[in-house]
Amino acid sequence: MSPRPLPPLRGDEPVVGVPDATVVDFWRFAMPDLRMNNTRGLFAEFLVHRAVGSRKPRVEWASHDVETGDGLRIEVKAGAHLQAWEQRAPSPIRFGGLRACAWSPEGGYSESKSYNADVYVFAVQTSREHAVYDPLDTAQWEFYVLPRPAVAALDADSVSLSTVRRAAGSPVSFESLGDRIRSADPRPATDDMTRLPADRPVRDEEV
Repeated sequence: MSPRPLPPLRGDEPVVGVPDATVVDFWRFAMPDLRMNNTRGLFAEFLVHRAVGSRKPRVEWASHDVETGDGLRIEVKAGAHLQAWEQRAPSPIRFGGLRACAWSPEGGYSESKSYNADVYVFAVQTSREHAVYDPLDTAQWEFYVLPRPAVAALDADSVSLSTVRRAAGSPVSFESLGDRIRSADPRPATDDMTRLPADRPVRDEEV
């Protein structure tokens, strides 16, 4: 059974049978706070998606989070010092799920975990004061980029931020993220593969 493709939601579609309810109302209910762990992770994936100019939508069951037009697979991990709940101190940042079982409709889950992306992006929301915390401000984010061989050399399912910093070196800003991801691409170049510094930026009307 194959699902039929659906166009991207705009947000103003009505929820049939629920008076005065639209998809935007659902989004506000489900993702009202970008500080929440799951939502922050999705937003970090969105930032990477835009940085590389990807036109491919997120696929929930894919073995990676973002894919470019030429097939570069990117895994995104996100963390923050501040949370949506009360804390005694800023949270230590640790990134998990580096190795995972891949899934396919034909074979289900793979028997063993593996590193399933070409490039790994570790996104950190850097604010340490709630008074200035703005998850929508890319200036408050920093990004560490590692190719798969470097992540595999760590030989771990999860790593601390300090480990990522030692392996990746200095972080990059959102403005430089697309170029850094492209420069970390570990795939061998072939005659029929055109490598670009970054895909053409996506206009809002194309999303």
